[in-house]
Amino acid sequence: MTTIHTVAVIGSGIMGAGIAEVAASHGHPVLVYDINAGAITRAIDGIRTRLESRVARGKLSAQACEQTLQRLIPVTDIHALAAADLVIEAASEQMEIKKTLFTELAEICPANTLLTSNTSSISITAIAADLRHPERVAGLHFFNPAPVMKLVEVVSGLATSEEVVAQLSELAVNWGKQPVRCQSTPGFIVNRVARPYYAEAWRALEEQVAAPEIIDAALRDGAGFPMGPLELTDMIGQDVNFAVTCSVFNAFWQERRFLPSLVQQELVLAGRFGKKSGQGVYNWRSERPAVNWQKTVGDTWSAMSVQRRSDGVTEIDGLLLIETQGETAQALANRYGQPVVVIDRQEGDVAVIAAAASNPASATLKAVRHLQQQGKRVLQVADYPGLLIWRTVAMIVNEALDALQKGVASEQDIDTAMRLGVNYPRGPLAWGEQLGWQRLLILLENLQRHYGEERYRPSSLLRQRALLESSYES
Repeated sequence: MTTIHTVAVIGSGIMGAGIAEVAASHGHPVLVYDINAGAITRAIDGIRTRLESRVARGKLSAQACEQTLQRLIPVTDIHALAAADLVIEAASEQMEIKKTLFTELAEICPANTLLTSNTSSISITAIAADLRHPERVAGLHFFNPAPVMKLVEVVSGLATSEEVVAQLSELAVNWGKQPVRCQSTPGFIVNRVARPYYAEAWRALEEQVAAPEIIDAALRDGAGFPMGPLELTDMIGQDVNFAVTCSVFNAFWQERRFLPSLVQQELVLAGRFGKKSGQGVYNWRSERPAVNWQKTVGDTWSAMSVQRRSDGVTEIDGLLLIETQGETAQALANRYGQPVVVIDRQEGDVAVIAAAASNPASATLKAVRHLQQQGKRVLQVADYPGLLIWRTVAMIVNEALDALQKGVASEQDIDTAMRLGVNYPRGPLAWGEQLGWQRLLILLENLQRHYGEERYRPSSLLRQRALLESSYES
């Protein structure tokens, strides 16, 4: 087993600098390698600024700050990396660049040096394929900002030894991180399972279901996600987010559930990359548009009669208020022969609704009034199967189940990765258990039927869990 003393970081961008800071702050001499000496200087200056800010706030001693900075060693000659026990590559996210780098490293570094990549989606198996001692090559995927985010994905290629994975996992713990283990597969855990969060928002925008700020408010305020999906892509960078989506889409042989958005592509082509360019989905140079919550409905529209018909169905003066199972309000209105308003999952004080086109305006107003009387802030969107929260969460859970079934990672590690890597309010598999596998299966089957697309095909494991759930209930 390699004793990890000296660490080398290749690349001095945001991720490389962040990883170097983490390693140096935990006592390791760190070789910061870049072909551009100026880039290294800027990276170390940035680390100094961050550390001195912590000193000023009383979060770090001046001595610890100085010791960390002294451990950062600028390197522009790749041959100097022979002194490293662990190399972490954080260079450009391009396969050929990485394969060239790792080929050089395999020749320069001793056989016991651990060679790792911070890649977010490129195959570790492919990187290691042509190298001597591929068993020492692994993924070590940090999340931005590396000094703050707790999660590290430890990724195994086909040849990666269990000993190396165990050692890297232990190192991550020693650095104050939470490691999760996964197999090399497109997107690993987080960038794979997170795709539906963005994809369903883009679809809603494409189909003009609601304005971007309403879509974001529904998922942020109504479901507990830390940031709405569209504003999040603006923060990540539309170019970066779109590139990852395309990479995962193509790596999965153009599987429809990973389909990139033409709307997002247009933003990228226009150079509207989000916050960093000043404009993306939103114009970051001006005030964000206000969320158009439904205005307070007066007492005139208070219901005379409110009856709970069944689980998820309430009758309000002849109108049915139905929690969505993936059918449109109009389809339900046709079936039941009375006005229908469908409602999204409610996890806070937000209620997302859609009304059948055939509803009298008075019926829909009574539904809004009823919800407002319960203390809900109401968002009305177009009549859209599965609405916004239910269909997004269902797709996330479905993708997590597929990853679990394919052996990408354990159930615990998938849930941990999504909670810590992208700050989801719950791990998707624990969420699925809470929501009910049968309910999720019905919703996805209805979406698949509505669209006639493989995109919404329920995973085999979801069907299995739904059957097991049914057997427990019978």
